[in-house]
Amino acid sequence: MPGMPSLAKRSFYVCQLCGLQAPKWMGRCSGCGEWDSLIEERAAAASTPLQETSDDLLSYTDLDSGDSPRIATGNAEFDRVLGGGLVPGGLILLGGEPGIGKSTLVLQVADGLAHSGRKVLYLAGEESPQQIRLRGERLAVNGKALFLATDTRLESILSQAATLKPDLLIIDSIQTVHSSRLESIPGSVSQIRECAALFMEFAKKHHLPILLIGHINKEGALAGPKMLEHVVDVVLYFEGERHQNQKIVRTVKNRFGPINELGIFEMTGTGLVAIENPSRLFLAERALDVPGSVVVCSLEGSRPVLVEMQALVSRSRYSTARRMCSGVDPNRVSLLLAMLEKRLGLELLGTDVYVNVAGGLSLLEPAADLAILASMLSSLRERPVDPRTVVFGEVGLAGEIRAVNRALVRIKEAATLGFTRALLPKSNLPLSENHEGIQLIGVSSVSDFLRALDRDSPEILE
Repeated sequence: MPGMPSLAKRSFYVCQLCGLQAPKWMGRCSGCGEWDSLIEERAAAASTPLQETSDDLLSYTDLDSGDSPRIATGNAEFDRVLGGGLVPGGLILLGGEPGIGKSTLVLQVADGLAHSGRKVLYLAGEESPQQIRLRGERLAVNGKALFLATDTRLESILSQAATLKPDLLIIDSIQTVHSSRLESIPGSVSQIRECAALFMEFAKKHHLPILLIGHINKEGALAGPKMLEHVVDVVLYFEGERHQNQKIVRTVKNRFGPINELGIFEMTGTGLVAIENPSRLFLAERALDVPGSVVVCSLEGSRPVLVEMQALVSRSRYSTARRMCSGVDPNRVSLLLAMLEKRLGLELLGTDVYVNVAGGLSLLEPAADLAILASMLSSLRERPVDPRTVVFGEVGLAGEIRAVNRALVRIKEAATLGFTRALLPKSNLPLSENHEGIQLIGVSSVSDFLRALDRDSPEILE
């Protein structure tokens, strides 16, 4: 109608965290509650999709998974977190804090593929090819099948990929890519949503694995809309303390393999080096016969990992006791403390409690409950736990100790590292057998656990 503004020129405001659209600017987003996160954008006129052709319908029984085998990158740890390698047509998102080593890792992965004769297209929106070459010389990268470009226009990137036909497309990073279909700036919610959807369409159409690098915001989540994690096939998080050499790649989402899989690397002067035995690394500097220190066997994906659980319990000098945790859920620690006060009559209300997982690893599974209890009680009573003992098991509010999965795998890992005794749920004992002389002690309640914990005195509460 005459006098009506066109749709292409209509402006609206979009939250850069949750993607909420509002007709006018607001100081605080009504969707996620974030302040000053709404940015003005303009709606673009509808355009035809890049791919107008449709594939013929296929019967499920006519498909063969062997037609699209996984592509090994040459990096065993990276292949582990992917579930065995790259899947043709898969869209992978790798997120991490600035400077943690994301670009270093993907450049090493690209070099490994190039060495095997596969072509890799590396699109860098934040570095020039010369800067990438400088980093590559430090990493001893010399793959002839590695191609570099700095174009950030989505249409140009897809055109180059269609012409080169690489075996892997790397986008560093998704926040720098923009589409000419939208008038919003690169990194906005609309641009990230549009570019991710078109990358997914292109990957499926050409059976091309695409690796996107994403930024981490101040809240510790991937920058951009949460929908970005739902669009992609695989979500990897690059974790690690800035002042530690150990770096961890964790699988948060994987449509082609298991989640919570773990890849552990060590940052060196020549790049990231895979750690073949992470348990030895995490226990290398463990102090023996020290109160508050217990070894727990955690299952990270399909890999058993032995780490040291540390606790420090002391009387508080202030009116409010402090509870601080690193590497474990603080709510889980509070739950276990309340259970100890109720079931065992311990007075812990006026004590400061600090719990830490040495080495920077985060333990997410409930099997770490017994180790948390053992470390806190050991520190409270100033009695060390036998350093040759490994502990794992879930604890309920009634004081019962529940079974955990894959107990035999945990026991074998502990026996391999020289541990001679394992405290585990009693209900796991029918599923487990003695392995290489390790003594298995099954406990069904917290009281039984306390009697079996101390190597010198049968009653730790006396």
